[in-house]
Amino acid sequence: MIRNPVVSGQFYPASPSQLKAMLETMVDEKAVNENIIGLVSPHAGYVYSGLVAGAVISRVKFKDTFIIIGPSHTGMGKPFSIMTQGAWRTPLGEVEIDSELGKKLLATSSHLEEDHVAHQYEHSIEVQLPFLQYFKPDIKLVPIVLGYTSGATYKEIGKDIARAIKELNKEVVIIASSDMTHYEPQESAQRKDNKAIEAILDLNEDELLKRVAELNITMCGYAPTVSLISAAKELGATEAELVRYQTSGDTTGDYTAVVGYAGIILKKVHPLVSLAKRTVESYVNEGKIPEPGKLTPEMKEGAGVFVSIHKLGALRGCIGTFEPALKNIAEETIANAISSATRDPRFPPIAPDELAELHYSVDVLTEPEPVASQDQLDPKKYGIIVEAGWRRGLLLPDLEGVDSVDYQIDICRQKAGISPDEPIKLYRFEVRRYK
Repeated sequence: MIRNPVVSGQFYPASPSQLKAMLETMVDEKAVNENIIGLVSPHAGYVYSGLVAGAVISRVKFKDTFIIIGPSHTGMGKPFSIMTQGAWRTPLGEVEIDSELGKKLLATSSHLEEDHVAHQYEHSIEVQLPFLQYFKPDIKLVPIVLGYTSGATYKEIGKDIARAIKELNKEVVIIASSDMTHYEPQESAQRKDNKAIEAILDLNEDELLKRVAELNITMCGYAPTVSLISAAKELGATEAELVRYQTSGDTTGDYTAVVGYAGIILKKVHPLVSLAKRTVESYVNEGKIPEPGKLTPEMKEGAGVFVSIHKLGALRGCIGTFEPALKNIAEETIANAISSATRDPRFPPIAPDELAELHYSVDVLTEPEPVASQDQLDPKKYGIIVEAGWRRGLLLPDLEGVDSVDYQIDICRQKAGISPDEPIKLYRFEVRRYK
């Protein structure tokens, strides 16, 4: 069966060329792509919510299949509906349903039922597809529509989704399609939406359900978002990030009755990267150095650590220790995160308004070992230390544009102020790199 578009020409252009031209203005081709488990994306007309949808989908490192969970606006069909065969058509072409995953979900879940009627006039899934097709025309889809029931059921559906993905060992991104507060003054909408967003960022589906009920937050896709959070946590998500928020008033200029739109990504982040990020945000915003919290076994070790910070793909700071200077890796990470953010002489200190655009990586170094010749070096595998007397220059391994040992050595000489003709000692090390 072919599911034809129902809001083409209303929510977005019906002309393929006009649609592509519009999408080009809303996506961010320069965004850093990440391995994202899931995301929240809005589903209003593109003139209102397209910039938010474009921003959040631009962050995705694309997989072959997307599970898109939408709320039921029409009330038609089965209450928890899935399509497991056929295709969805948009002006940009057809998106095939991933039948293998769809049927596995149907068999795994005691709640989902095969049904196309619920999807026939439901726009919340359809409006996501052109954004996905823009980046990867050959994606596959598993569409799910959720009606109204208990929070426990939404959580069970999320866990069923995660179980099916694990059992098939599939590379999948899950999208919860949702707008936020509907038709309230800007100040009220933002206040309520912030409460809902806080719960999502905490990966706390119970708190989201509680706040939606107690504050009367008219977030139409809270059910898909609860399922998303439950699935994402089962799949290893440890962190969520707000990519963009705005309201319809930002488009129309009328703030008397707005609809809110949030783009949020859910991902798995290594604890050391989370610690570096938390440290920089605490220090830049409040001047406070955070406690490391509960240490993983790895954090208790001693090692040299480098913290690298990038902004929109470009280096924004990188400082570290060649060998352990503090009692454990956690403390090394905290100290070097602050130094990278505020004391790298190549850059001005990071300002609070930059924090949302930053990405972090943490390199944990093995103990440096001396090498007798350059034949024992490899710029992809080994970092190097060049030493002349008390001067030492270090370069991490596997850096973009550094493809030869000679270039590694030249950079290290420059860093340490060692002239090209001075005799040097060479050391090599490896890293565990976390992003």
